[in-house]
Amino acid sequence: MIYPKGRLFWLAIAALPLAIGHAQTPQQVIQQVVDTERAENKGDHSQWIYLDHSIKPKEQRLQWVATTPHGDVDRILVKDGREVSEPEQQTLIQKYLHDPHAQNKQIAESAHDYQQVDDLLRLLPVGFVWNVVSATPDETTLHFVPNPSFHPPTHEARVFAAATGFLVADNRQHRIRSVHGQLVHDVTFGGGLLGRLKQGGSFAIEQQQVSPSLWQLTLIHIHLEGNALLFKSISFQEDDDRSRFTPEQSNPTLDQAATAVLHQPGSAQPLTAESK
Repeated sequence: MIYPKGRLFWLAIAALPLAIGHAQTPQQVIQQVVDTERAENKGDHSQWIYLDHSIKPKEQRLQWVATTPHGDVDRILVKDGREVSEPEQQTLIQKYLHDPHAQNKQIAESAHDYQQVDDLLRLLPVGFVWNVVSATPDETTLHFVPNPSFHPPTHEARVFAAATGFLVADNRQHRIRSVHGQLVHDVTFGGGLLGRLKQGGSFAIEQQQVSPSLWQLTLIHIHLEGNALLFKSISFQEDDDRSRFTPEQSNPTLDQAATAVLHQPGSAQPLTAESK
């Protein structure tokens, strides 16, 4: 999975499709998926160009993103309903290329995102009770509910562990195809003084295989009602769709990423139509 801005990176485990219901319990299925996701995210150093359509309460963007180990170069096509001219696109890119502070901030945020997701992945087998809903040779759908004996170690884990929903696992590569969930009760912090997230808030993520053995996050939908002072960096209302993944060369520099992203189509109209 890739996150807010960043990517998640994880030991390909070669195995036959899961023998669901015969050789593995639901908890073992989830543990295998989690082990694979964490290993693949750690070992994946691939770089990509993709189209990102992000909608938040105070900002909407349609942009090309070119990833590098040194930060991501964005080419903004549309911002808050206004189409950005090509000269302005290039100006914004050049501003980023000459701003080490912005680059370092982005790298730090991506590392933080990666660590958060890795921590939450480790909670999946222990934080929930799992049951298989359906299974085919290609995928398994599991339902999850909070584990009453689990004690979340962090504020983020408290929100995560208050959810129920469904997870679809790919049986051949042991990857997460999608997770859809919602909060089954209010989550309060400091007795409600530091914040409250209301029951019924929902989230969804999806990933797809974009090349042999490589997966990328293609959808993030978060709709949580309430407020929490502890999560200033997290958007509780976000719809982020990513598409048109194209591999970049190995270990690109920021300048090379800027050149690559400027070679992508610059007109927003046909892109929004194709990406739906």
